Amino acid sequence: MDIESRIDLVRQVGEEILTQDELRALFESKKSPIAYDGFEPSGNVHIAQGVLRAINVNKMVRSGCKFKMWVADWFGWMNNKMGGDLDKIRVTGNYMIEVWKSTGMDVDNVEFLWAKDVMADDEYWKKVVMIARSSTVPRILRCAQIMGRTETETLTAAQVFYPCMQAADIFHLKADIAQLGMDQRKVNILAREVAPKLNLPKPVAVHHHMLMGLSEPPKNAADATEKSIAMKMSKSNPNSAIFMTDSPEEISKKIGHAYCPAKVVVENPIMEYCKYIVFEKQKTLEIKRPTKFGGDLVMNGYKELETAYFEGNIHPMDLKNAVSFSLSSILEPTRKHFEKNKKAKELLEQVKSFQVTR
Repeated sequence: MDIESRIDLVRQVGEEILTQDELRALFESKKSPIAYDGFEPSGNVHIAQGVLRAINVNKMVRSGCKFKMWVADWFGWMNNKMGGDLDKIRVTGNYMIEVWKSTGMDVDNVEFLWAKDVMADDEYWKKVVMIARSSTVPRILRCAQIMGRTETETLTAAQVFYPCMQAADIFHLKADIAQLGMDQRKVNILAREVAPKLNLPKPVAVHHHMLMGLSEPPKNAADATEKSIAMKMSKSNPNSAIFMTDSPEEISKKIGHAYCPAKVVVENPIMEYCKYIVFEKQKTLEIKRPTKFGGDLVMNGYKELETAYFEGNIHPMDLKNAVSFSLSSILEPTRKHFEKNKKAKELLEQVKSFQVTR
């Protein structure tokens, strides 16, 4: 694959790339750069964490990257996920890996690494302290978004130290590309800022889109990044998210109640599902309609759908019905995996029994 094709794949992942010139230089100098993403094991997996993450990781792998997935169990512990119970966090991490196996992530070309396995390494902690010494407390507090927190919240000392550790992860994993969500951009920028001070290679940052929740978006966000974070799908509001093992009936009910204003294609979660998931997994979308309303339609790509919906040629409920059917089909392999695979089923039952904490 030529460099332009490789860059195009990364562009499909990155809503923001810091910077494209650096990405080009990286591909020119390195055949198989290392990309990484990390996740706090924090409960039942929704479709953005499951299907969308698999889509993005697979594109990074196809671009020629070696991908490292960082299972941030200690970070979840520090951030009080699963009630701060490290054993439950680790069970949840194994469950999430099973989800990705079921949803088509190219796990043969993804290396899963656990944070717990490096915590005894002096070199890791040396990097953490170097970053802390090179940063002010206010600068670190501006990274609170990465934990789902705000600068004004009362944070524990562990949470204050968390961004220094996450920035250190990038260097310790020797990641050339930090490929995380837009909600993680502040810590990636921190890593890019401190890298020259510490004589470490500056990572390219590739920030993927945060899939909207199904509720109406907030109107009072201070900036685009804050709004994106506020709108993103969340486990804390189960009705605003499609989970990977939701039944067809649950999917239909949630989509049926979702925010989907007629003729509106921006900040419309149903349209987002079409753009980022449905048309990534299938070439067409069939809209079933009564003959008196024009009969069935077949959309051959997102742009065609966007135009038809914007012009009022598709009713919101007809679109919702089509998306419900497609999502149910897309999630069917995962439902079957967790029904038939004994290990996966046990992990899911355990996770469902845990209390999810913010």
